[in-house]
Amino acid sequence: MPPRGLEPAGVALVDKPSGPSSFAVVAQIRRVTRARTGHAGTLDPFATGLLLLLSGRATKLAPALVGLDKRYLTEIDLSGRTSTGDPESDVLERRAPPSEDELHRSLERLRGEIELPIPAASAVKIGGERAYKLARRGVDVQMPMRRSTVHALEVVAYTGETVTLDLRVSSGTYVRSLALALGGHCVSLRRTEVGPFSVDDAVGPEAFTPERLLSEAEVLERV
Repeated sequence: MPPRGLEPAGVALVDKPSGPSSFAVVAQIRRVTRARTGHAGTLDPFATGLLLLLSGRATKLAPALVGLDKRYLTEIDLSGRTSTGDPESDVLERRAPPSEDELHRSLERLRGEIELPIPAASAVKIGGERAYKLARRGVDVQMPMRRSTVHALEVVAYTGETVTLDLRVSSGTYVRSLALALGGHCVSLRRTEVGPFSVDDAVGPEAFTPERLLSEAEVLERV
């Protein structure tokens, strides 16, 4: 009989809804499997899309999954910045949205290897405390820069005020930082792919059953 918490083993493809934290979704899946459960990368509460959740003995696969490239679909409001780069804080300033030509010039500077400050409302530790906790208390801190790679960045639609982007980026890239660099903030954010895994093959947390777990062998074969 396997040690408690190691079965069922496998990787769950879960389509996170907007609202709950990624850790709330992890806990929801754990209640179904009754096994130890981990993740290969989180999403902000307002964001939706693909989470890779690791069940049982498959939690040891985390190092092979956390560094995979990510693909996102995001709508950015270019008429105003927020302190967090998302809709969960107040607009700091309003501005005239860029023309389409200006937008494309700005996007060109965000392709390839880039270095941008980490958003203040992130889980990065500053002086031993999570940055988002400092931000909630109104503490102004100098956020560190992070280097990442934007492999692809395409305009899906531009209304003159909001732009919808389809982008594929290296692990650890903050899409909110890209929105702030454009002078706006994310209205919505959806993760559509993690490496070879697609949200099209995922189910919502409420529809998950242990039978949907991908085996460790299948996962390793795909990555």
